[in-house]
Amino acid sequence: MAPKLKKRLGKKHRQASTRPKLGKSAPRATATTGAVSPKKRKEVAAKKKAALVKAKTPTQSPENERRRIIGDEQMRPVGDEARAPRPRAVAGGRKPVDPEELEKREWRNAEEIATTLTLVPGAAGHREVTRLPLVAICGRPNVGKSTLFNRLTQTRRSIVGDEPGITRDRIYGEVEWGGRDVRLVDTGGVVPDDEALIPSEIFRQAKVGLEEADAIIMVVDGRTELASPDMELARLLLRSGKGKPLFLAVNKIDAAEMFAAAENFRRLGFKNVVAISAEHGNGIGDLLDEVWAALPPEFVAEEPEEHFESFEDEFEEDEDGGEDMLPGAQEPPDEEQPGRRLRSHGEHVARETKVAIIGRPNVGKSTLLNALTGTERAIVSPIAGTTRDAVDEVVERDGHSFRFIDTAGIRRKGKTKLMAEKLSVIMSRKHLEAADVSLLVIDAAEGVAAADANIGGYAHESGRSVIIIVNKWDLMTKVGPDGMRLFDGKPPADKKIYEQQVRDSLKYLDYAPLLFITASESKGIDEVFKKVELVSRERRKRVSTGAMNRFLDKIDFQRASVPMNRRIRIYYMTQAAVAPPTFVLFTDRDVKLHFSYERFLANEIRDTFKFIGSPIWFKVKARNKKGKKE
Repeated sequence: MAPKLKKRLGKKHRQASTRPKLGKSAPRATATTGAVSPKKRKEVAAKKKAALVKAKTPTQSPENERRRIIGDEQMRPVGDEARAPRPRAVAGGRKPVDPEELEKREWRNAEEIATTLTLVPGAAGHREVTRLPLVAICGRPNVGKSTLFNRLTQTRRSIVGDEPGITRDRIYGEVEWGGRDVRLVDTGGVVPDDEALIPSEIFRQAKVGLEEADAIIMVVDGRTELASPDMELARLLLRSGKGKPLFLAVNKIDAAEMFAAAENFRRLGFKNVVAISAEHGNGIGDLLDEVWAALPPEFVAEEPEEHFESFEDEFEEDEDGGEDMLPGAQEPPDEEQPGRRLRSHGEHVARETKVAIIGRPNVGKSTLLNALTGTERAIVSPIAGTTRDAVDEVVERDGHSFRFIDTAGIRRKGKTKLMAEKLSVIMSRKHLEAADVSLLVIDAAEGVAAADANIGGYAHESGRSVIIIVNKWDLMTKVGPDGMRLFDGKPPADKKIYEQQVRDSLKYLDYAPLLFITASESKGIDEVFKKVELVSRERRKRVSTGAMNRFLDKIDFQRASVPMNRRIRIYYMTQAAVAPPTFVLFTDRDVKLHFSYERFLANEIRDTFKFIGSPIWFKVKARNKKGKKE
């Protein structure tokens, strides 16, 4: 009788310690399997959690870590050596800090700082300011001009940081002191002898603000010695001041012991020298008292005198008491006054339309602002990321008031390194959300990029009306003697084909008008004004409930490509708000609208009521059924 063969075990279970046994627990950890017994799993998980918490715990303050990272970026080598830096060990022998974790922490800090910043003034604060006197703040970079501007205007309008040269364009605000209002302009750091592109443009913008100012405040750093830019700027102001009152504000004098050192700055040649601390508010009242006393007298409009043709007319005027009403009397109702308007529903009459110019860096946003305003309001350069602070300007045209806001170029988080760039990106999105209309600027030479689609999505989701602006169109149409484009030697672009390509890339913005312009040559600017006026009017259009229900009866909902289980029955609908148009659907079920159903309904509404350039929002409300037990 042949012996009984023993079943051969697999390679994994040849060792006795790893063979599976009935009724036994999982095997212990070995070099081959790496398994862990159930008794030690909690212990291992606790160790992993503790290690993760230790790795995420900051070893320095966020400010120190941010300064160290910024310094490393400036000292990073170029070429083959410019590789990703190896994570360095932190003092104390702890685990190296993860660069990605530091990047996330910096973005969180930037978002916290952005919550304290102030947006450009809105329509409610807009009034006639051309007759107000103007005071300019100037000085070399990083002396505290923006901090002083924020202190005087009691806002956080200007971005403040340790990096020099953050402020580049002129920023305007208003100050109320002693019962008198004055305009204030914050200029960029001036370095008169620097011939580089950005510093020279900052100097040119600062000179515009100094020339239109009625008084000038020069700011110096009281904790440092006098630098050559301070002396050059002081000499320039004293030489070409044209008799304007000049004041020297010695900033960063935080303690009483430092007041004596502030007197050393009188050698610059200024008669009015005031020691201040813009961050803590010391000496601000003394500075304002001196500046306000030197301003020209306040303009007061004279009331027109009444002339009577005869003594009888004057007697009748005295008998009637004129048009002045007695105290406590109520005015008669105005028949032509419109009905009550709800601000929460967006029905208030705006005195101006806020228009945000958005897009990627270096697509021509600042050039477009200059073309719209007809002035050199913003700095224009081929260097991407030139604009830091949002620049706004009010334009009056054909009886309409437009406030155009030039925002910083929006980039991906991985592309921004400095804290000022992070703040500018966050503030660009905040200005977009506060605007009425957005101009999405696209570079015609580069076409629609993924970043353009993301930025357009921000405007669409925030409910802003959108106008697509294809800039630099001259590059696509100018041809040479051979009939080819001068830009890249290719055949000239066809406007219809190019528009279809843009529509295919931005399908969710099919309601947005599209314009082709050349901002550098001011071509197509009139069409931009017309479209902005049209879109802002369509944004506030209201449709009555009766018209909506008559429209609802004519719709064939069977054409909507929606799954049967996601379809709902609409009893009636009404427009609940404007800016953007918002409709409430009263249905049989309280479910979210299917995206295909929502798109079908929006297209039907646009075919009937237009709503050009504005997104349409829907809200679903289930109607209470009869006989429902409470």
